[in-house]
Amino acid sequence: MSSHGVDGRKLSRKMGPRLALYKNLMVSVLRYERVKTTEAKAKEIQGRVEKAITLAKRGDLSARRAIVSQFPNEPLVVSKLFDEIGPKYADRTSGFTRIVKLGPRAGDAAEIVQIELV
Repeated sequence: MSSHGVDGRKLSRKMGPRLALYKNLMVSVLRYERVKTTEAKAKEIQGRVEKAITLAKRGDLSARRAIVSQFPNEPLVVSKLFDEIGPKYADRTSGFTRIVKLGPRAGDAAEIVQIELV
């Protein structure tokens, strides 16, 4: 079985734990506006965070329902997205996040980066 056309990284996890990791990282980035993590994880969630912000910029009921379905137990993050983050980037079409390299981790030399909202 080949992996041609299969998108994304597996990060040594099965699908459920991997999706939970992505969701938790996205919530952290949106809540704290910057998170330190490995480069692979940051690159994996960058597009997802951008899509969530783009939805929040739309601001209509259908966009809000889409975000709530993504983060059902995070009402604070949902309200922050629509009340603060969406209006903040109203004049911007894309590029809401930035990845800054911080250097290798001491234990296993994994590249550590900071993903932050611009």
